[in-house]
Amino acid sequence: MITKLKNKKTIYIISLITLLIDQIVKNIIKSKMVIYQEIKVIPNFFSLYYVENEGAAFSILGNQIYFLILISIICLVILNKFILEEKLPKISYFPLGILLGGIMGNLIDRIIYQKVTDFLSIFIFKYSFPVFNIADIAICLGTFFLIIIFIITEKKEEKRNDNSN
Repeated sequence: MITKLKNKKTIYIISLITLLIDQIVKNIIKSKMVIYQEIKVIPNFFSLYYVENEGAAFSILGNQIYFLILISIICLVILNKFILEEKLPKISYFPLGILLGGIMGNLIDRIIYQKVTDFLSIFIFKYSFPVFNIADIAICLGTFFLIIIFIITEKKEEKRNDNSN
C-alpha cells in the first residue's frame, strides 16, 4: 500500500494545491467584498459577485447542509479508495487531484460556515449562469476529464482485447 501511495502522491499534491488556491481566493473575496457586492471585470460578460450558497450546484438542496457534507465525505472516501486500489494511467492524476481538491474546498466551507462562498459570475447572450467558485471549476473539469480518460482507456482496452482474439 505504501508503494501505491508513493507512486500516486502527485494526486494528493495537486489536490492540496487546488484546495489552497480555492480557500485563499474565497478568503480574499470575503475580506475585500461585502455580500452581494459585484465588481464588473468585463462588462456584460464577467464579474466578481460575492454570494453565499446554502445548497449544491444551482442552489439545489438548499438548507440540506448535513446531507451535502455527508455526500462530500462519501465521495472523498470512494475516490481515495479508488486512487489507492486501482492501477491508474498517469494522465488521470491531474483530474483526480483537482476533483479531490474541489470537493474538499466546498466541504470545508460547508463545515465551517454552513454555506459555500461563490463569486464568479458569467453572463452570455442574456443568460446569467449561476455564480460559482474555483472548487466548482475543479470539480467540473476533473469529472469531465476523468470521463474522457476512462472512455478512451476503455476503447483502447476493447481494441486490445479484439486484436488478441
